[in-house]
Amino acid sequence: MSVEKLSDQFGMMSARALWFEAPRFAGLRETPLQPPGEGEARVAALWSAVSRGTERLVFEGRVPVSQAEIMRAPFQQGDFSFPVKYGYCLVGRVEAGPSDWLKKTVFCLHPHQDRFNLSVDSLRPVPQEIPPRRATLAANMETALNALWDSGAGPGDRIVVIGAGVLGLLTAALAAGLPGAEVMVVDRQRARKEVAESLGAEFCLSDSFAEKAGVEADIVFHASASSAGLALALGCAGLEAKIVELSWYGDAPVSVPLGGAFHSKRLRLVSSQVGQVSPSRRPRWSFARRLDKALQLLADPRFDALITEEIAFPDFPNQAARVFAADAPGLATVLRY
Repeated sequence: MSVEKLSDQFGMMSARALWFEAPRFAGLRETPLQPPGEGEARVAALWSAVSRGTERLVFEGRVPVSQAEIMRAPFQQGDFSFPVKYGYCLVGRVEAGPSDWLKKTVFCLHPHQDRFNLSVDSLRPVPQEIPPRRATLAANMETALNALWDSGAGPGDRIVVIGAGVLGLLTAALAAGLPGAEVMVVDRQRARKEVAESLGAEFCLSDSFAEKAGVEADIVFHASASSAGLALALGCAGLEAKIVELSWYGDAPVSVPLGGAFHSKRLRLVSSQVGQVSPSRRPRWSFARRLDKALQLLADPRFDALITEEIAFPDFPNQAARVFAADAPGLATVLRY
């Protein structure tokens, strides 16, 4: 008799979840799974995406004590630093629960786990035209959308994105959709040139960009999580331009060059974080509406190029240190269930 039939007979089954157990050590834990309760659905995971930025800091135990509550994932278990079950980019299929949700493909902000119960209010349907694997990018797309709102970027603007990771590239793609916008992506890895250009942006290597003069950008997005990248961002901003900081540094000290032309150009350095809807949209946009729009924006098949590696879920604990290494190649890594 299958595990599923046994669970139906006895009302319980087990699930496997990824836990960060100690600095740079991850493992799988078995956990009992009750039948879904009233208003809940049981979700069988299909894919989940690994956040190389935030999850790397969690994996290394670098979440500052002052930010421990703010940085909790919606359905996290355990506390920072260890042990903790973390993650927030999962796509699955509903296999039990309310009849109108059965067999639907859904996105949710849930840690890496092969099966779980969740309130249907916390599930967002994935549009049929979007492959489940690509839908794992929804959390990053939501962050990019919020960042564009925070920037105030408009048609015709000269926009620079420093850092061609997943978030930087998604932000560049949205910015490139503005009529007449001139978008340039700057990164130290030449391998990201083709992807950036396919999304409608120019590309420049960091070393070459540092030698350029007179860029005078209207909006700069910084997403490299480095002091050097932040210096580039400040250096290429035009008079009274806005620099939007998308990087999260955890407990790492950051050098910010506020000398030079920072004051004479009256530059504005602002943070953008997805934990709140941008003030310009907050009166009208709920979190659910924003996430639904992020999923819709993923209908473009060009975004498949942002997923450069997939790993079978049971194998990830042995691969985690490699994936989270500071010099790891590629872009998004997804776990296959």
